[in-house]
Amino acid sequence: MSASKRIKQIMIEHDINVKNLTEKLDFVSSPQALSNKLYKDNFSFSDVEQIANALDCDVKIVDRETGKEF
Repeated sequence: MSASKRIKQIMIEHDINVKNLTEKLDFVSSPQALSNKLYKDNFSFSDVEQIANALDCDVKIVDRETGKEF
C-alpha cells in the first residue's frame, strides 16, 4: 500500500481532514499543497515521519527476511 493510501486511511480513522493536518506540519504551506502531495504520493521519508508524528503514529521499517523492526 502506498504512503498516501496509508496516510488517508489514518486520517479517516483519526477523523482529521487535510486542513487540520496541514496546520500540524512544517513542510507544507497550504491544504492544497498537502492534497497535491497526497494525490501524487510524493513524500520524503522525513515528510512521512512528520505526518506520522502529527497523527500520533510511528513509522517502522521491518526486515523482510527476519521480521526485525528498526
